[in-house]
Order: sequence, then structure tokens, then C-alpha cells
Amino acid sequence: MACVNPMLNHPPKVVLDTEEIIVLQAQLGEWANLNHLLICKKTKDAVIVDPFDGKYWHDVCNKNGWSLGSAWLTHSHWDHTKGVEEAQQIGGENFKIYVHQNEMQRGWQGPHTNLFTCAEMSSEKVMVGQLNFTAHCTPGHTPGHITFIGHGLVLSGDCLFLGRCGRCDLFGGSANKQRQTLRYLREILTTLNSSDIVLPGHQYVLQDGTLPSMMDVGTLLLSNSAILAIDDDQAWDSLDFLAFDDSMAEKAKRQRTRNS
Repeated sequence: MACVNPMLNHPPKVVLDTEEIIVLQAQLGEWANLNHLLICKKTKDAVIVDPFDGKYWHDVCNKNGWSLGSAWLTHSHWDHTKGVEEAQQIGGENFKIYVHQNEMQRGWQGPHTNLFTCAEMSSEKVMVGQLNFTAHCTPGHTPGHITFIGHGLVLSGDCLFLGRCGRCDLFGGSANKQRQTLRYLREILTTLNSSDIVLPGHQYVLQDGTLPSMMDVGTLLLSNSAILAIDDDQAWDSLDFLAFDDSMAEKAKRQRTRNS
């Protein structure tokens, strides 16, 4: 594998390197966003998941001889789409952007060339090079949130963090659907290898004080507080991260009023 450009201010790190795939991760932006680049080793095609900075990832690919031809969006919040337009501008007319059609329910009007159309709690196929992934519609944080699974990876965006799950009080969010989603994902995760890697959309401190940016499936199933609460009404209702009293929650209330 070629070296990543040492001149980048925040060079990405390799989190997986097998015969088929290379996965790079970088924390970008002030919201602790985790970006993930997936590269097919056979074809050298690459896709960026939730680009915060389009030029950053094109530079990484150019320095390594990879072709960045698409972006997959787990959802359409600004901190996960900030670099989409720039990535498309640099990539040219053949650059593809994938997002679920249900994100239009919360007003997504950003660029996209391909829409996922699978129903809630179901999936469809998506490829980069010769790599096959399943794109699962996992609503709750947003209406059309997607979780990508394949090749020993679970890219969970803001649906599932390492210690908990994403908030559900923003416009288009639903705590009830988030709970259904976590039940759906738990069933899928139990069929994966316990050593498969979960890569979330943000890096947050865990209860033990550690700050991991990835976790194996086996550990997550035994320790994630949201997953551990989904079968108990009282435990679920007591989770303090499903909603917050902040400016974003207030904005969501105004949006819901305008759309009611």
C-alpha cells in the first residue's frame, strides 16, 4: 500500500487492510466526525462515507493512486454532508452520491445521483469496485438513515455509536423507530463475526473514560447502553441521550410546527 500524503494536517489511519479492502478513518471537524474511506484493492476504486471535507479525501486518493468515484451518505445532517458538493465538483460529472429517498422527508435538497429505496428495516445492495455491501434503512436518528454492512465492517453513522445511539429529537427523528432499528440491527449483528468492526459517525468518550473510534461487534453487543435497554420500557425511557434541551432541539420543534 502506498503511503498517505504526510503533508495532510490530519492524516487518516488504516483501520482495516485485507486482501480485498483497505479502510481509512479520519476525525474531521469540530463535531468529532469520523469519516471512512473504503478502497477496493483489486480495482483501486474508492468511496467516501459521510465526507466532511471533499478535497481532503480526493487528495488522499490521488496520492495513493486510488479513484474516488462516489460518496455514500448515512444521512443528510450537515456535519455528514459538508464535503459532498466539493467532492462532486472535484470528481466530475461521473461522481456518484448515494442517499436514501426518505431523507427528503427532512428537507434534504443536496446533490445526489442515486437513491436508496429499500423499506425501513430492510436492505439493498451497493458496490464499490468489486466489493459488495448491504445498505440497511435504519430510521430513528433521521427518516432515511443508512447503515452499511459488509467485508467485516459495520458503518453505523449516527444510528449506533459505540457506547450508545444517536439522538432522536431532531427534525425527522423518532425514538420509537430508533428502538425498532436497534432491535433490527441487534438481530443482524448477532449473525456477524464477533470480531467484525463497528465504525460510527462520531467519536465519543465511553463510561470507562476511553475514547475509541472503533469496536468489535462482540464487545458492542455486550456493552452498548442503548442496545441493552431496548427490551425494557423503563430502561429505554430512562436513556438521557435520546433527546437534549438545546438549540438544535428548539429548531426541530419549529420545523415540526411549520410542517404540521
